Order: sequence, then structure tokens, then C-alpha cells
Amino acid sequence: MGDSQTEGVGDPYPDGTERGWADRFADTLAESHPGLLYANLAVRGKRIAEIHEKQLEPALEMKPDLVSLIAGLNDMIRPGFDLDSTIEHMDTMQASLVDSGATVLTITYPDPEGLAPIGKMLKEKTQRFNHALRDVAERNGALLLDLETTPITTDPRIWCEDRLHLNAEGHRRLSVGMASLIGEEREDWLSALPAFIEPGRLSRAATDARWAWAFFIPWIGRRITGRSSGDGRYPKRPEFAEVRPASVQEA
Repeated sequence: MGDSQTEGVGDPYPDGTERGWADRFADTLAESHPGLLYANLAVRGKRIAEIHEKQLEPALEMKPDLVSLIAGLNDMIRPGFDLDSTIEHMDTMQASLVDSGATVLTITYPDPEGLAPIGKMLKEKTQRFNHALRDVAERNGALLLDLETTPITTDPRIWCEDRLHLNAEGHRRLSVGMASLIGEEREDWLSALPAFIEPGRLSRAATDARWAWAFFIPWIGRRITGRSSGDGRYPKRPEFAEVRPASVQEA
């Protein structure tokens, strides 16, 4: 359940369709749990109220044993962010899933300060949101991957050029991190990447300008016109289907 990160934006298959951490995570589980059934209800651009309205009931109807619920970032990055309302939606969804017998996986969000030019403006909101996410996860017994306290998550080399979505390496690491919550990890997802030379001031300014033109200005345009990147899109796996691990598919 969730938005673009769980849909898999930033980590395409060779045919261009979205893969992402959740598909990778399902592949990992399927290797040790043959016959694993997997659904992915996430749709990019969705705010937490939409996820609550459109995804909770279908998820509950499938009677899952394990659910990931990552939501609220599309609310937090907008002006007028209502923390109490956002957390109320998260609390209600987590409680409903846990009451149904499911184990719930969720996250906090990385410190945005070094990821994008507007990161400093979002830093305090992110900290308050993460604090509330920890509280609600503890209250409901959800398993939480604390990305805010994990240095690798602020390395720009695991993020796409839009600085909002993980790239293939970022999705791969997140899948391993989520697997660690249930004892299924196969490697150390926290290992640092090789050292690299920080770009100079002029190079960084030019990169920031390109980012603003390519990503930030179009985002503002969608806000002004009331459009979303998820308009007209549907979940890529709306129902349970068996997962065939890559090792089996290639055999």
C-alpha cells in the first residue's frame, strides 16, 4: 500500500515498467516461501487520504499476512501540511491491518536537507512527521525501518535525478532493509558506497538549476492546476498473484 516509492518509480524493468523495492522484496521472500502471493496497490502521487480510501478495503479483503504501508510524503511536501490529519489516517490504517492479523511494515523518511535545494525548508516538517510515525508504529505494533537515522539514505547516488524517488540501487537497498525487519535479509543494506569527490559550488549550482527546471517547476505546475502524477493510473498488481523468483524464471 502506498505511493510512488512502493509502486517502484525510479527502478524500471528492461521493458520500462516499474519494479521497485516491493517487487524485489517479494522476489526475496518467494525464494524461501514457494507459492508466495503478492499484490501491490500503490499508485504514484497519491496522498494519504486517497490511500486510505482506495487501498485499505481491498487490502483487508485479501486477508494478507504481511502488509507494507508507506504513505504521507505527498502530503508533507505540500504547503499547508496537516500533521494531525495525516497521522490519524496512518493510525487508522495500521490499526485496521493489525487487527485483521497482518504484520505491518512501515518507514520514517530520510533527512531531506542534502537531497534537494528545498530540503532545508522541509527538514523541520520531516522531523516532526518522523517523530509521529515512530509513535504510531509503536502504538500499533508495526515494524518500522528508521530511514531518518540511516546515513546511507542521504547519499545522492541512491536517488534519481528528481531527488524524490530512489533509483535502482536505492530500491534494492530498501528492499533488503525491509526484509531485515522480518529476519529475511541476505546482505548488509547499510554499507556505505565508495567515497566520491563532492562537486564544486558552481557545478552544484548548475545541477540544482537543472533540477528546478526539469522537476520542481513542473511539480508546481501540477499543484496550481490540481493535477497529479497518478491521474488515470491504477495499481500494477491489484490482486494476489503467485511470485516466481528470478532464479526460477531464468531456469
